[in-house]
Amino acid sequence: MKGNEDAGVVDPPHVQRARIRAQDLTTRYADLDTFAFLEAMIAETFCGRIALTSSFGAEAAVLLHLVAQIDPAIPVLFLDTGKLFGETLRYRDTLTKRLGLTDVRSIKPDPARVDALDTDGVLWYGNPEMCCYIRKVEPLQRALEGFESWITGRKRYHGGERGALPRVEATDDGRYRINPLVSWTREDIEAYREKHALPPHPLEEQGFLSIGCMPCTDRVAPGEDLRAGRWRGQAKTECGIHLSAKRWRTIGID
Repeated sequence: MKGNEDAGVVDPPHVQRARIRAQDLTTRYADLDTFAFLEAMIAETFCGRIALTSSFGAEAAVLLHLVAQIDPAIPVLFLDTGKLFGETLRYRDTLTKRLGLTDVRSIKPDPARVDALDTDGVLWYGNPEMCCYIRKVEPLQRALEGFESWITGRKRYHGGERGALPRVEATDDGRYRINPLVSWTREDIEAYREKHALPPHPLEEQGFLSIGCMPCTDRVAPGEDLRAGRWRGQAKTECGIHLSAKRWRTIGID
């Protein structure tokens, strides 16, 4: 069995089994459309053991709408970092009510960790990796306890490490990440939103096309990559909730 390529070592048995199963699920459901695939994951394969993570960002309404039609009571994990735009918090509330979602959980960082590592509130400037780790990665790890799988809104067209995403992948803790929108394009997203009259994030019209924490999100100029406004001017391109534990250790965290 091939080990985790990030780790350079052989995965423990339960992770090996999860990787084999993830490949099997991707193959088995390859011909299903997005809605049917999601329905199979939520109502059958991982019934009662699955959550949806959502940033309530620029493209979030599409996946939330799809999932709400299948099970509006599915747990939705929203990472409230304490650094988000007020518009994002209000958009969360708007979509929650509009779509009839009944279990949206706002997950916050451990106050003790924030007090110890970000006493002046500008950790994002001096050490953005650590800032994401204590405000997003650690809280999500706690929130996922008890779940076997979680749904993400990642898409291949975003580029970078997302360019080769499968529909189902195993994480290095043996859970499953479900990526139902991997093959969707920007045009697909816009067409779906228009068809279902889904409200846009209020910051989109101001040029914010990928929206995260306020200090680390910039407007995107015409012709720029969709995610060009995230951590502008830095090598960092991901908040890190999808990185392996080995990758975090490589950069001196965890």
